[in-house]
Amino acid sequence: MLYWALIFLLVAVVAAVFGFGGIASASAGIAQILFFVFLVLFVIAMVARAVRGRAP
Repeated sequence: MLYWALIFLLVAVVAAVFGFGGIASASAGIAQILFFVFLVLFVIAMVARAVRGRAP
């Protein structure tokens, strides 16, 4: 999912350079949403691992 966030961020930057405001704005918004979803899933995974503890 982080891969897709980076792809949409790259599309947003390229679109912004060429002056396509609508495409850049939409791609940046999608990248931001995907990044925060990835961040939340990462934190949940770390908490779950901490709660389970180490394997014997």
